[in-house]
Amino acid sequence: MNAHTFAGRSEFQRVIQELFAWAAQHGCRELHAWDASFVDWPLSDAQLLASLASWARAGRLLHLLALQYDDIARRHPRFVRWRRDYAHCVTARAVEPELRLEAAPESLLLASGAAGTVTLRLFDRHLWRGEVSVEAGDRLRSLEWFDATAQRSSEAFAPTTLGL
Repeated sequence: MNAHTFAGRSEFQRVIQELFAWAAQHGCRELHAWDASFVDWPLSDAQLLASLASWARAGRLLHLLALQYDDIARRHPRFVRWRRDYAHCVTARAVEPELRLEAAPESLLLASGAAGTVTLRLFDRHLWRGEVSVEAGDRLRSLEWFDATAQRSSEAFAPTTLGL
């Protein structure tokens, strides 16, 4: 995967699919993903889910961070099923509602593997402009933001729901 900028919703979704495939191919141990709701991510796409299933082995973790997960349950039922089946490798946290997120990217996906690091950042959701970077420094800065934000969050998006 090469560093480049992108524009357009379909390009954003294509890059996300490529990044998950890259993570599976290169044995990334941890993935970090941020979005307010993940509603625009192609999480129900069969190819993306196949990449996630291939990636999900012992010792792997997908860290999800969002404002809320209600939209995922409605828009991405296939991903909800995948999340249930692979609960051992997914953490999902919701950011405290009072936390100010002025400097936050619209979306963020971080991966690091034997072949290097890849950072996807979406800066403008109206024009779907963003960038993919292979620079370790970009990943480190983004990971520091992710970790600091995750410290102001709580567990959410349980793998199963309890009914009465």
